[in-house]
Amino acid sequence: MQPNPAPIRPDFKSKLSRRYITVSMKFWISHALAIGWMIFSIYLSLPWLADLSSIVSLPVAVFIIGGIAYVPGYMNAFLVVSLLFDRQPAFKNESPSDPVALLIAAYNEEGGIFNTLEYVANQDYNGKLHIFVINNNSTDNTVKEVKRAKIGLDLNITILHEAKPGKFHALNKGLQRVMTPYVITLDADTLLHPSAVRLLVSRIKTSPSNVSAVAGSMLVRNSRESIWTRIQEWDYFLGITSIKRLQGLYQGTLVAQGAFSLYKTDCVREVQGWPDAIGEDIVLTWRLLHNGWKVYSEPLAVAFTDAPATLSHFAKQRSRWARGMIEGLNEIKPWNQPQLYTKYLTGVNFVMPYLDFVYTFCWIPGLILAFFGHFWIVGPMTLLVLPLTMISYGLLYIYQKHYVFKNLNLRVRKNRSGFILFIICYQMIMSPVSVWGYLQELFKVKRVWK
Repeated sequence: MQPNPAPIRPDFKSKLSRRYITVSMKFWISHALAIGWMIFSIYLSLPWLADLSSIVSLPVAVFIIGGIAYVPGYMNAFLVVSLLFDRQPAFKNESPSDPVALLIAAYNEEGGIFNTLEYVANQDYNGKLHIFVINNNSTDNTVKEVKRAKIGLDLNITILHEAKPGKFHALNKGLQRVMTPYVITLDADTLLHPSAVRLLVSRIKTSPSNVSAVAGSMLVRNSRESIWTRIQEWDYFLGITSIKRLQGLYQGTLVAQGAFSLYKTDCVREVQGWPDAIGEDIVLTWRLLHNGWKVYSEPLAVAFTDAPATLSHFAKQRSRWARGMIEGLNEIKPWNQPQLYTKYLTGVNFVMPYLDFVYTFCWIPGLILAFFGHFWIVGPMTLLVLPLTMISYGLLYIYQKHYVFKNLNLRVRKNRSGFILFIICYQMIMSPVSVWGYLQELFKVKRVWK
């Protein structure tokens, strides 16, 4: 997916039905159909349940099949129906001019921070951008590169220094200097589409007053670097995007990711800024939701990031994400969230360790057994999850290509090998990595941000 340097004016006129359906109706209709699908799958799985029960007992069989088929099938069905209902409201003002602060925490980023700032300089945003680059103990030429960008790109950049290690310390240092109503966080290796800031601000200006943050849309820039980045390209393009859209529909995007998101400055200050957590953006978002505010996402506000190019780097990143989710759950329980939708959405995260555990310790061994003709755990019945998965990805592909990429003058790169491996192998890597992250948090292993 190649960034296009030309600013755009997207066409927001929807060709879809204009019949209004409340968010509450969408929520309950999606639930009803998803539960119906799960009941149907339970009925079809009775012979499978009986066979597995004869080997491991009925409770254990329900535990295993529930984690492999029942719960994932329900979740996929809920996702598919919800995506069919999703309609992004048109912007009230496509060219806002509110002043915005932009925070970039930088630790040894000399290789790419000038390029990041160059894309900031090319934004088609009409308002003033005040950029704070917070140097967090860099030992390379990061500061020198920022100074070069400040002069060469004619940007309003303030360089700050934070001696305490940790991204949350750097961001909070920058927050102290912010004087604007909105603040954007941007990773030092992330490139912005020329209209990204404008569209992000347009979304929060269009949203109700109780929306505290809007998450941007992240895509992979370096998908040609390795097979791992090829696979992750589809995860960002289809998987992560679909979850963001689902959560945004129900007004509770669970992660306004630090890589590129916009926040109301007063809201961030009211929850005491970014917390001391390895998933500082996750916990911050959950604190905002816990205060009764809503968090949206904007699919058209696109940024391009470098995905981990090796399995080791990938495992470290995703285990951090899993660990950050547990940090959020430890601080704010789903039942303590004030809104029904966020209770449900955070509650889904409460179930994820169970699903990852079953996939890692039951499904993968079951797949190995299936190769030897033993279909006790993995067999023909498990294939019933695939149609819903393909339908959801198909809907996302159509949406991304025709609504997002077409409006942004982007093209979808051909990446068949990455897609095939994403469908077949990705979860077999993700679940064990996530389990490792859960265990790290359980045993309080030393936190490492990179």
